[in-house]
Amino acid sequence: MIDLHCHLLPGIDDGPPTLQAALALAQACVDDGITHAVATPHVFPGRFENRASSIEDAFAAFQAAVSSAGLPLQLGWAGEVRLTPEVLDLLDRDELPFLGRSTTGQRTLLLEMPDGQVPLGSQRFVELLLQRGVRPVLAHPERNRALMDQPQRLAPFVAQGCAVQLTAGSLVGGFGSRAQQAAETMLEAGWVHAIASDAHNLAGRRPRMREAAAWLQQHYGPEVAHRLTVTGPAALCGLSPPAPVAQRAAA
Repeated sequence: MIDLHCHLLPGIDDGPPTLQAALALAQACVDDGITHAVATPHVFPGRFENRASSIEDAFAAFQAAVSSAGLPLQLGWAGEVRLTPEVLDLLDRDELPFLGRSTTGQRTLLLEMPDGQVPLGSQRFVELLLQRGVRPVLAHPERNRALMDQPQRLAPFVAQGCAVQLTAGSLVGGFGSRAQQAAETMLEAGWVHAIASDAHNLAGRRPRMREAAAWLQQHYGPEVAHRLTVTGPAALCGLSPPAPVAQRAAA
């Protein structure tokens, strides 16, 4: 599976505080069936002052440590970017950490709304990003309290061209029944492009991708589970999805 949203880099946000903890989380990703993980530390002006250049440096050091540890985990880096006015300035300074380029050629950006609301002017903000060739991937909208109450408020963003990423833990009840119900509503509407772990640690924020994939297979079938955990994330990040297990075995 491809995990396009997780907090693996040590000491730069609310993910693992030390390299040892980060390597343990990376091992948990491997154990969970993740073959490729994109490290996406918070980019939140005023709280987590990460930028593309600083994330790249932190990633290089962590990638070397993962390689030295012999962990079979392919890594990439981007950021979970908070929806704030500073984002446009970071874009002008080439300091936005993009997920990659989608199959349509647009740069993709993991964009996080505040937990409790859909900010006024959000659709105009998305429009400005799209005009500049940046496609937002909305991070965990099912955990936004306003969207829990009214999931249909997500529809205009999807119509604009935003992609949607749900959290694996939400599907299996890890963020409560309201988040789970909102996630199901978004799945039923056909708005979801990817499931990701948003893993932070080994306590309350483990990966849980394997559980979510099993839940998707049970409720929506193996094709949907594969699309949301492999081909969908790959398309958003500009990656070549891994071959199915049966095909690799035959090669």
